[in-house]
Amino acid sequence: MTVEPRIGDVVGELLRDTLAVASGVGPRPLVGGRLPRPVIEIIERDDGLINGAPAAHYLDGPQDWQPYDHRAVDRARGETLDIGTGAGRIALLLQERGVPVTGLDTSAGALAVSRRRGVRQLVYGTVDTHVADGQRYDTFLLLGNNLGLFEGRERAPVFLAALAALARPGAQIIAHGTDPYGTRDPVHTSYHERNRSRGRLGGQLRLRLRYRELSTEWFDYLVCSAEEFASLVHGTGWRLTDVDDRDKPYYLATLRLAD
Repeated sequence: MTVEPRIGDVVGELLRDTLAVASGVGPRPLVGGRLPRPVIEIIERDDGLINGAPAAHYLDGPQDWQPYDHRAVDRARGETLDIGTGAGRIALLLQERGVPVTGLDTSAGALAVSRRRGVRQLVYGTVDTHVADGQRYDTFLLLGNNLGLFEGRERAPVFLAALAALARPGAQIIAHGTDPYGTRDPVHTSYHERNRSRGRLGGQLRLRLRYRELSTEWFDYLVCSAEEFASLVHGTGWRLTDVDDRDKPYYLATLRLAD
């Protein structure tokens, strides 16, 4: 009999265990004895592809970041919303620099880890639900490849409208994305073609995350070229003003709220 995983807070659970392994404080997953087991995030795609990645990088300090992370954080100004804050690595550095920052996440467990690590201002929810809180921001950060939260053609304008409702005049969005089309791996190129045949963007992923006995619900996550992203932004209240692709295939897209 095949047993499906239980739906739960995958991100919160794996970040809690990652912090326990790194700090030596709290219950840790063990390798049959006293040695802590590395925490692995499992990413399952809807075509059956399964990848695993160590979760320790979610706790990385600035000394271990990629150059584009540093360039993105250097552009933050004014009241800043770190969307998908996770374990709070970006928010912690901004706090140290005196930048007023709020971390937003849909994982209660992730927010608990961020709080334990010292992030002071945290909000549980989505950008849509946060609109009702009445807060307004000058900078929105979507780092750690979180341009993916745009999901696809249907969600992108709704997502941008929510950010516009949260924005102060002249606000900016800085989003980290990845161009998926440099690969020649047939596992990925055939997936791109399958997506296009269904009217989706080639790199529009359908995923669920898994950790131990838990799974998320299936969700869309967008991996797209800068050109595709520009087409999603066109006609909204935002303008794509800069694409920094010095670290191809990764790029930083900067958007500004139109006057």
